[in-house]
Amino acid sequence: MDKRKNKTVKIGGACAFIGDSILGPRQLVDVPGMQYLVFDYLAEMTLSSFAQARKIDPAQGYATDFIDVTLREILPACTQRGIRLVANAGGLNPRGCAARIEALARTLGCPLKVAFVEGDDCLPLLPALEAEDTRDFYSGTPMPPGIDSANVYLGAQPIARALAMGADIVVTGRIVDSATTLGVLMHEFGWSADDHDRLAAGSLAGHILECGAQATGGIFTDWAEVPDWENIGYPYVECSADGGFVVAKPEGTGGLVTPATVSEQILYEVGDPARYVLPDVVCDFTQVTAVTVGPDRVRVQGARGLPPPPTYKLSATYQQGYRCIAQVSVFGADALDKARRTGHALLGRVQGMLHAQGLGDFDKTLVGVIGAEDSYGPHATASGLREAVARVAVTHRDKAALELFSREARAPGVSFAPGSTSGSALTLNGRAAVEPRYRLFSCLVRKDRLPAPRVVIGEREERVEIPCRDAVPLDAPRVKAGTAETTAATPPSAGDIATVPLITLAYGRSGDKGDTSNIAIIARRPEDLPLLHRELTPERVRAYLGHLVHGEVTRYDVPGLHALNFLMTQALDGGGPTSLRPDPMGKGMAQLLLGMPVATR
Repeated sequence: MDKRKNKTVKIGGACAFIGDSILGPRQLVDVPGMQYLVFDYLAEMTLSSFAQARKIDPAQGYATDFIDVTLREILPACTQRGIRLVANAGGLNPRGCAARIEALARTLGCPLKVAFVEGDDCLPLLPALEAEDTRDFYSGTPMPPGIDSANVYLGAQPIARALAMGADIVVTGRIVDSATTLGVLMHEFGWSADDHDRLAAGSLAGHILECGAQATGGIFTDWAEVPDWENIGYPYVECSADGGFVVAKPEGTGGLVTPATVSEQILYEVGDPARYVLPDVVCDFTQVTAVTVGPDRVRVQGARGLPPPPTYKLSATYQQGYRCIAQVSVFGADALDKARRTGHALLGRVQGMLHAQGLGDFDKTLVGVIGAEDSYGPHATASGLREAVARVAVTHRDKAALELFSREARAPGVSFAPGSTSGSALTLNGRAAVEPRYRLFSCLVRKDRLPAPRVVIGEREERVEIPCRDAVPLDAPRVKAGTAETTAATPPSAGDIATVPLITLAYGRSGDKGDTSNIAIIARRPEDLPLLHRELTPERVRAYLGHLVHGEVTRYDVPGLHALNFLMTQALDGGGPTSLRPDPMGKGMAQLLLGMPVATR
């Protein structure tokens, strides 16, 4: 009998992004029976900053905090307790990252084996792709010049191989975020590359862990119910060989683990829940359930999988000019009006100076007032506030133009509205930062066009051959704009309509992928799902958010979680560093939609 069928594997999600707290690793390393910690450092645009660091020093290009802060603190305990680590901290330089880890381990007296994974860097492939007129699959635009980094999202198989080779620590470059966890489970349970249901379940476990405290009450809709933010617990999963798992957090920590907190994270940054495409498997999360099985313990099961696509997603970063964002605080009567006039006056003054110096106008501008509910557009209700912040965001191809803007951005404090205070939030005499403006180019690349990924541990190197089979047609049902479900609730009759804000009936969570945003709406009571289905048509959602969303809105059903998921294109002003909005990654989009009035009868 295979003993692996009866065992469980305990994995902690210790880091959600490159700026995350040290709190997670500190907590999770002390959880009894912890076997693995996984770390996610690479957001979509992180490699652009690593590319700039590598230009200055070729030995750089990875997450130094992983080594200098996290490992320096927890490595002795991990060594003593046999906890193994998997992290995508290698960025653009997994080899250099691994060498630094080995040096630290020697210094700390920790005899560890460190493996690194290479094979995601595909800059050498770009000339061929450009010659083939490869287009961005979001916008259809051609490949831009001056690309600094180009990497495909690798999957979990190289991680599983590294662990089988005896690695105590595995560092990778660009991988899909959930692969750190799936690689562990493939190794521990012996799951094969064609065990699609289990691969989907393991990917879901990784998707829940990859964002740290977002699964344990962080950014939860009902934030007031979440205790002790200061010591919020980071999540871990207890996984079984059949793919089912329990989500929990360390005892004595803050936060909250409920079906609602976990469901919000399950749908975070997901497009079509029936076709969540990863390099190892295409996941179907529509029948996933999340059920309480104890205090701060939720069992998740029901993920299904289909064969993976024959392609990798390639993500390239490049610089397109510069951007600068200036803020001026304004106090006193008529603060909103004073702040808005301040922003436009500052912009107009600098535009005149640019014209006089022959530098040309800004490429892109956005004047807003924080406090005026500008993000709410026609639904804004703010008035009569006595403090506000003028916010002026600009881009320009010439750095000198933005240096001029940055200098002038302090002048409103003595020459515009009464009660104005200019200056940096960090230093009284600081100036608004002039930053490179990075952008993304994304396309698909067949797996067989790239060399097989390499796993290196010491003097030993192995290639991991990745199958490249044509994809099975994906015909899972979806609900698009202009179509309807026969299960919709009976429409309310005229004269018998009562409305409430959506938040009284549902939880919400939003996320981003480039210029695309998704909003997951989860019924507080399962019996309210038909009502939400009736009220939240794609057309109504598109109209309510029309001041922000300029593309298509598609609605998907997620019956297992009693949820609807909305995918919105051209929703974030370009997204990430390209966007000039205060919320460039759409984190507040769900909050906006939760204010929408819905009819209850």
